[in-house]
Amino acid sequence: MIEDSNIAVLEPTAQKQLPPKHSPMWKVLLHNDDVNEAFYVSNTIQAIVKINEEDALQKMVEAHKTGVALLVVVHQELAELYQEQFQSKNLTTTIEPDN
Repeated sequence: MIEDSNIAVLEPTAQKQLPPKHSPMWKVLLHNDDVNEAFYVSNTIQAIVKINEEDALQKMVEAHKTGVALLVVVHQELAELYQEQFQSKNLTTTIEPDN
């Protein structure tokens, strides 16, 4: 603080810059089912997640063989939207934090 002629002037203090906060990322997981046909599942993955045919087929096969496949890792809002969209197409997906 500087005092001059009975006037107090506060000098600015250095403020610590915090790094920008990033939204936590979430996994969207496709689960195998015995109801939907492979072609339908693959096309639905392509339409919702916007990946190419080859990648969609690979994800579908992985879910079929292992029971679950990681589709994408996105921010929580988008993961929730994807989950709702897959549910509306009668496909089972879950979301979980990407730790």
